[in-house]
Formats: sequence, structure tokens, C-alpha cells
Amino acid sequence: MKNFLTILTIIISINIQAQKKQVYQIFTANGKKTSYKKLLKAARKADIVFFGEEHDNPVAHWFELELTKDLYKTAGKNLVLGAEMMETDNQTQVNQYLNDSIKYKEFKKEARLWPNFKTDYKPLLDFAKKHHLRFIATNIPRRYASKVYHGGFKAIDTLPLKDKQWIAPLPIKYDPELSQYKKMLDMMKGHGGENLPKAQAVKDATMAYNILKNFKKGDLFLHYNGSFHSNYKQGIIWYIKQQNPDLKIVTIDVETQKNLKKLNKKHRNKADFIIVVNENFPRSY
Repeated sequence: MKNFLTILTIIISINIQAQKKQVYQIFTANGKKTSYKKLLKAARKADIVFFGEEHDNPVAHWFELELTKDLYKTAGKNLVLGAEMMETDNQTQVNQYLNDSIKYKEFKKEARLWPNFKTDYKPLLDFAKKHHLRFIATNIPRRYASKVYHGGFKAIDTLPLKDKQWIAPLPIKYDPELSQYKKMLDMMKGHGGENLPKAQAVKDATMAYNILKNFKKGDLFLHYNGSFHSNYKQGIIWYIKQQNPDLKIVTIDVETQKNLKKLNKKHRNKADFIIVVNENFPRSY
């Protein structure tokens, strides 16, 4: 009995220590600790939810899938999924994969998939396939964003109409004073010049356009994107607000920190909910 109690005490002690190895903590915009339950409750009341991820963060991708599953439980067929990781001119291939017209092997050949698509985004697409949900490829084809990067907005003005269908209606409205665009210039220390944030803006504008084009009253649109596209409710959201300022939008951001007890001041107000992941957690690439 004495040996049993000793072993039991050791097991309990190990479990307590293991619980201290926290993987993530959720905070509100002002840095108050909160729960996934409250995040989910807010997301269910929204028109559009933006999940701003770190592309190489496996915890973020796990959260995306879990949130998708939980929103489906209440929204059902009114849940619409969309992603930065899919480009507008690949919507046909996305639809073909969803309705079983092509297999994944063919889909992979025909669509321009990100290197981590199979592990991080295919589960989301497969969930949509299983439950017959719409999955919208929202992002501008990268070749047109590249044109803006090299030649500004004027580089896409003269594109043929058949190409312009994959881009938000021209001319692209642009505010260079938005803090995220200014921050981008600072981060790159002038590399790319003024066209760098313009290339970002044409992506944001196109994603906003495709979200609104595929959203109708009663829908819940869940959009997956890099956090820079939705933090501070700028980027995609700035463009959405130009067209429909009354939509209820909830934003999520993912960050990493060493200490999960308190949200770093630099991360405050980036989103309605900030998921902070232990910085020691392995990256996917």
C-alpha cells in the first residue's frame, strides 16, 4: 500500500508539472485572459471571422480546423470558407475537387498550392468537401500582384478584360497612411519601394471583393489569412468597410511569446482575440 501511495504521489506530481507546460493562452484585444468558449461565442455572432495565422505555426492550423468544426455545428450550410492560400483563377479546380470531379492528385497538379497545403490547408478543404460547404479562393493570382510590385497599379490597368476578372474592380483604392502598409515599408527598409505595400493592397482589395461577392445575409464567412492582412482591422477589413461598414467582423490573431502569463504590449489591439503560442513549440517549416 505504501509503495502504491508513493507511485500515485509521483504520478500526480508529474501531471501537475505537465500542466504548467502551457502551449497557448488566449487574450482579448486589451490583454485580458479569456477562453476558447468566449472566442467561439463571439465568432458565432459575427458575419465574417478573420483567422489571422502564422503560416508555419501548427497550433494555428489546429485552431483553424477546430474553429471550423465548431462553427459548422451552429451555422451548418450557412458557413462559408475562404482562404488567402487559394487564388481566384483556381476556383474552378477548387469546385471540381469539392464535387469529386477531380482527385487530389489532379487538383495538386492544376492548382498553384502552397508547399504546406497538404498538411495545413487540405484538412480545411476536405472538411468543406465532406459537408458540402462553399470554399472560396479569394486571393489575387500572384502574377498580377507581382506586376503591381514591379510597376505599381498602372501595371494592371492595361490588362485584358479576361485577366481583370481575377482582380478587384479597378482602380484600386489605396491609403498609404494605413499603419500596416507603413509598417511594411519600415520592415523591408525601403526594398521594393512604394510598390511593396501596393502589391499587398491589391491582394487585400481582391480578397475583400471576393468575400463580399460570396457573402449573403445569414451567412457566416470564415476566412483564413496571414495575420498581416487583418490585424488592427486594416488590410482586407479596411476594403470591406469601404463597401459595407455595417457587417459584424471578428478578428483572431496568432502570436508567439516565451511567457504566456501576460500579453506583450506590442500585440495589444491587433485583433479581437489573440492566441499566444509558446515560442518553444516547433514550427512546421
